[in-house]
This record gives sequence, structure tokens and C-alpha cells, in this order.
Amino acid sequence: MSKRVDKQLEEKINQFCMVTGASQRDARKYIEKYKGTEPALNAFYNDMSTRSTAAPSSSKLGQLFDQYKDADGDEISADGTLKFCEDLAVDPEDVVLLAVAYELKSPRMGEWTRKGWVDGWKAVGADSIPTMKTALLRLRDKLGSDPGYFQKVYNYTFEFSRPPGQRSLGMDMAKPFWGLLLPHGLQGGALSHTPSTRDGDGDDRMGGVEEGWQDAYMEWWFDFLDEKKLKGVSKDVWQMFLEFVRTIDAKFEKYDAEAAWPSTIDDFVEYARNRLASGQ
Repeated sequence: MSKRVDKQLEEKINQFCMVTGASQRDARKYIEKYKGTEPALNAFYNDMSTRSTAAPSSSKLGQLFDQYKDADGDEISADGTLKFCEDLAVDPEDVVLLAVAYELKSPRMGEWTRKGWVDGWKAVGADSIPTMKTALLRLRDKLGSDPGYFQKVYNYTFEFSRPPGQRSLGMDMAKPFWGLLLPHGLQGGALSHTPSTRDGDGDDRMGGVEEGWQDAYMEWWFDFLDEKKLKGVSKDVWQMFLEFVRTIDAKFEKYDAEAAWPSTIDDFVEYARNRLASGQ
């Protein structure tokens, strides 16, 4: 076996161990048996699910919560969240943490209550760092591939990240969340294109393959928002934008201006059509 192959195997084993918490020996066994990291991970999680019959422990979750909670309170805040992410080997800005926030009913970004923590992780089926790592992989896949689940997490993101007492979400928060969520949903299929059954004039259109939202349009949307100098996003715009991304055709020809779209989206369609016409 060449040094290059040895190095590739070692990298796969290290990645497997980091994600699952398994030993080097077990990681090598799964990698060599299933000839790749992804099938090996799937097999490991299937085996783990088969072996694990005990329900998650409230006591274990409470003890784990105590490791991360504030010294002078009974909630986990920013410092504890950073330590938790470090132990999970996950970036604090990873999109999967938005799914975790939804599951644990996080009241605000980077904050967790004891009740939400215990009830949420029990519902997910995890009560330790290794089982939570496994849960994150399931949640990441579900977030990317399940349209209904994606929408729930997407809508919850607006609620838990909005400043207390504010009706809108600041643009400095909205744009990064869009930048995390939408590419994940588009890549995984949760935001697969759903063609409108009517064209822009309200007439029924013929069926057929239709291209939808393009990757470049995310930057167009951000450029448009910057030009408009909007400071915040309303709940209506946030929620309707998701439906817009799912249904709009690639050339913005089928957009129904008479439908109940927010004016911000109406204006963006005009902006996008102009960019398409000018070849920008």
C-alpha cells in the first residue's frame, strides 16, 4: 500500500473518530469493511441504534447541563455554548445548531434553559456527547432533506434570533442566517423547486421541466437589500421569502405580481429581471 493510500486511510479514520467518538480500532474496522467514510458512518449509526435500547436519561442530561451552565444562574449562555460546541467538535456557526435550537426551544441565540435542554435532547434521543454527535448528523441530514422540518427550523430561527420586543429581525442577523440555511436546503433537497401552476399573467401553464432558484441569486438578493438600505426584515417577508425561493422560476417569468407577496419581494423580482436583461 502506498504512502498516499495510507495517509488517506488515516485521514478517514481520524474523521470517523472525531464524528462518532469511536476508537481508532473500530473506526478502521468500519472504514475497511464499508470502503468509504459515508457508508461506514451509516453502518456505525445503524449498529448503534440497534444496540441502544435504553431511553435517554434525565439525570445524565441534567449533569451534562450543569457542566455548561453559568456559575451564577441556571441557564447555559454564550461561554457554555462555546465549550459545548468545542466538546461536540462543531463550529458555533454550523447550520445544524439552528436545528438544535429548534429542538431544545432555545429562547435566544447561544442560550439554553434546563427544561428545554432535558426535554429536547430526550426527544432527539441523546444524553451524552457521543450520542449527541450522532444526533447532529441525523438533524443535519433531516434539515437539508425534509421540506417540512426545514420550514419549522427556518421559521423558528426568526423567532429566537429576533431581539426581545422587536417585531423585525435586523439585516445584520437575517443575511447570515439566510446564508446558512438556504444553501443547505437547496443542496439537500428540502428546497427543491416546486413550479407554479400558473404563469405571471394568471394563465394555466403547460407542464414540463422548469429550472428554479439559482445559487447566484442569493448574492443578488443581498445586493438588492443593500441598495434598498433596509435595516430589518419583517416576519412576513422572512416567511414568504422561503416560499418564493421554492417556487420562482430561474428567469422570474412566472412570478404572479397579483398574488399576496410582500412589496419587498415584488421589488426584488423587478430588480432581478433587470439584471437578467442586462446580463449582469
